[in-house]
Amino acid sequence: MNLLLDTQTLIWWREGHRKLGRRTRSAIEKDATIVKVSVATAWEVAIKWRIGRLKLPAPPDRWLPSALDSSGFEVLTVSLEHALAVAGLPDHHPDPFDRLLIAQAQLEGLTIVTSDSAFDDYEVRVLDARV
Repeated sequence: MNLLLDTQTLIWWREGHRKLGRRTRSAIEKDATIVKVSVATAWEVAIKWRIGRLKLPAPPDRWLPSALDSSGFEVLTVSLEHALAVAGLPDHHPDPFDRLLIAQAQLEGLTIVTSDSAFDDYEVRVLDARV
């Protein structure tokens, strides 16, 4: 199983938050062949931190590289193909960051790990982060 973590899941993972379910934690730690974090997540973290909607123990330019390095997660870059695929998605979810993650997961054959039920409306594999 190859996973793509959404922003909230990455934060829960890094904080050791109890909202991250046991099955999900096991999937990330043991079952996944590859765990990826999108550059779109870095963009979202930076924006939300800057406007005060996200609290981190360090600025994003230190927090995120540390989180990725200590976890062994891979960075998924955003390609032109990923960005353009967003245009073909139904309008179930208005969040541009999440729409890009959906397109990336579809094109790369990844399972998205999220607690956001709006992902269920798309043709993409989802692992509920709370289970």
